[in-house]
Amino acid sequence: MNIKKGDIVYVRRGKDRGKTGKILHVFTKTNRVIVEGINLISRHTRPTRTNPKGGIVRKEAPIHRSNVAFYSKSISSPTKVSYRFITDGGRKAKIRICRKTGEQI
Repeated sequence: MNIKKGDIVYVRRGKDRGKTGKILHVFTKTNRVIVEGINLISRHTRPTRTNPKGGIVRKEAPIHRSNVAFYSKSISSPTKVSYRFITDGGRKAKIRICRKTGEQI
């Protein structure tokens, strides 16, 4: 998966199309991500010790990773991510590269 936790992504499909947000969690087996402030749902919760009143809680739901794209702050637009191998002190390292600008992520 070319998107990681902490990346800023652009939402390409769905009710929040055009918004950007930070990835909070990545589910690699189901190819889904949770993005901060995107795809909010209302969850009715019963009273617990941590939340004694209960009530309606707004939280983020996962969306498929094909519906988001990596967002480059330097060009302020979504872009694809590619990989490049570099040799660093006799060992190979795999780094992520922004395709439009060519800079390291």
